[in-house]
Amino acid sequence: MPALNLAILLSGGGTTFQYIQDRIEDKTLDAKIQVVLSSNKDAFGLERAKKHGIPHYAFDRREYNARHGADAVERLNDAMLDAMAKHPVDLVICAGFMSFLSNRFIRTWRDRIINTHPALIPAFCGQDHYGHHVHEAAIQYGVKVSGCTIHFVDEEYDHGAIIMQQCVPVLDDDTPDTLAVRVQAAEKPLFVQAIQLFAEGRVAVNGRKVTIRGSKGSE
Repeated sequence: MPALNLAILLSGGGTTFQYIQDRIEDKTLDAKIQVVLSSNKDAFGLERAKKHGIPHYAFDRREYNARHGADAVERLNDAMLDAMAKHPVDLVICAGFMSFLSNRFIRTWRDRIINTHPALIPAFCGQDHYGHHVHEAAIQYGVKVSGCTIHFVDEEYDHGAIIMQQCVPVLDDDTPDTLAVRVQAAEKPLFVQAIQLFAEGRVAVNGRKVTIRGSKGSE
């Protein structure tokens, strides 16, 4: 089976992109990153892509907002789609991508865009729950477990069908920083595990239900 072709969307340092690339290089992930796209022209993730010789494009969100106002999201996403069309892509990976995806972008790549969220959706998710805000909310609520979710992207925040989840404990003395470390330690390997399932053709989606073919109870 040929390697799964990936497009990586990022906005910052690119640590998740680097983790995925490392797993490709150590032969534990049957994929190839064909293109990297950033909504921030200063993102260090672009430097990582350059180092690995991966085609990369920057579409600065601030410049699009200044030039196009209410149409900025559509214009930026149309430019991203045009750039992606130059490369073979099977699956789109949101790896710390901190910008909106337009309805057209999502329709074009329906059920082929995946994201990670640092909580157990539907808990602590939505427009205001990102980064450390998620962990602050979990600690303030007093939950005993949190975790991470790999999910499809649709037209609503953190709403797409859930592919995989993993729990981590929330300790009595946790801060948002300490909880974030524990969640991130689970998040990146789970993301790679999910991508590998796509590479093996084992992911089936029917509405909100995602089935992993070949797993116990999925036959």
